[in-house]
Amino acid sequence: MRLDKYLSQATGLSRKEIKRLMHKSSVTVNGDIVRDPSLHITPEDNVILNDGEVAPPAMRYLMMNKPQGVICANDDPLHPTVISLLFDEARPDSLHTVGRLDIDTTGLILITDDGQWSHRVTSPKHKMSKRYHVTTLEPIPASAINDFTAGVQLNNEPHLTKPATLEILSEHEALLTLTEGKYHQVKRMFAAIGNKVAALHRDAVAGVSLDEALAPGEYRELTAKERELLGV
Repeated sequence: MRLDKYLSQATGLSRKEIKRLMHKSSVTVNGDIVRDPSLHITPEDNVILNDGEVAPPAMRYLMMNKPQGVICANDDPLHPTVISLLFDEARPDSLHTVGRLDIDTTGLILITDDGQWSHRVTSPKHKMSKRYHVTTLEPIPASAINDFTAGVQLNNEPHLTKPATLEILSEHEALLTLTEGKYHQVKRMFAAIGNKVAALHRDAVAGVSLDEALAPGEYRELTAKERELLGV
């Protein structure tokens, strides 16, 4: 992590303030005065600011029940964002969503300031499962179970989707579990079998279920067990 980012996350000071202190020789790393904000810092380094040791910043791992009409972004001129709902978090601008849910999709969204972990969760090669509760306009045929297991051909995609698990709950409702995340994939998969998604709600990622106690827009820290399941 860059030194200025390290100090900013650990102290709450802005990077501009950090750079000003560095120019005043107020920052040392392993006993040496440092003025280069881009210096790479590891947890083993001893960082001193104004004669006080600065402990490594703790990474944050949150889950939110994303409401409808909110977008997965840090800033947007037209719509409320997931990050704007983090009322109780210090430095919310340093957080980001782990992947995205569409503006009309509700449910579990993960939020962090750990970029490496975020990449692992979203990378297709790690095959982290994501489960969605799907409501459709047309009845869901039993044949869709085998179709999704075999993979379906999405419009403008060169390959079939990877095997997905479909559990039909009722005529218009099902649980769909994916291990990939193509653009609008759930909606496009149902379109490929001649159906249309009316409502979409994500309720689990990699075995971590959305906390039912969270109302839309509410969030909490991940538990130790949830962090273990998600590879933190």
